[in-house]
Amino acid sequence: MSGILAGKRILVTGVITDASIGFHAARLAQEEGAEVILTGFGRLTLVERIAKRLPKPAPVIELDVTNQEHLDTIADRVREHLGEGVDLDGIVHSIAFGPQGAFNFLEASWEDVSTAVHVSAYSLKSLTTALLPLMPRGGSVVGLTFDAKFAWPVYDWMGVAKAALESTSRYLARDLGPKNVRSNLVAAGPIKSMAAKSIPGFEVLADEWGDRAPIGWEISDPEPAARGVVALLSDWFPKTTGEVVHVDGGVHMMGV
Repeated sequence: MSGILAGKRILVTGVITDASIGFHAARLAQEEGAEVILTGFGRLTLVERIAKRLPKPAPVIELDVTNQEHLDTIADRVREHLGEGVDLDGIVHSIAFGPQGAFNFLEASWEDVSTAVHVSAYSLKSLTTALLPLMPRGGSVVGLTFDAKFAWPVYDWMGVAKAALESTSRYLARDLGPKNVRSNLVAAGPIKSMAAKSIPGFEVLADEWGDRAPIGWEISDPEPAARGVVALLSDWFPKTTGEVVHVDGGVHMMGV
């Protein structure tokens, strides 16, 4: 099969519904020639059902990034699907979570904040290092962020967690560069997904986005961001690492 990911093996995390960027990254990766493995958390039967909507069947592995046992065994469990002697070429980190308390900046407890940072930022490091044994020749790690340069309405401690994610990616890029592992992020505009539903007042933020995006933005279309993910997984960015690629209709560069 031809395509920019032909012959590659990609692990995609965080697929919950077919409206997510992760799902469309998995779909496009398959269409571009990759073999895809998914991870799921919680309701695995739901993820398995969603996986059947991909162009090709994809195995689903259970992964809670806050569970050390899951991290300790993830390489072996992925290896079962890769086959002996077959390497992993890429990881898509599309995992984020903040308790409801994290969306109130002044009143959030440390428990709420620490959960948000652990799941949304530290997990990029813990997952990547857990899978390094499967990437002896190098590869590409791509995560999803929401531009952390600004104090957004309603986003609060999740914005802080995304800032931590962006910094984590840079340090991964520094330390894993000698292993030929690239670490980059896609800063996507708001997407109407299951994750978005957990953000109080998300509509306030999303409704303004299309008006501010010079090239336009459709909150119901995750494919542009997914294309950015697939491009960074490919060999077309061989010397790009520690970067944040904006796929947001151009909002990131517009003044007030």
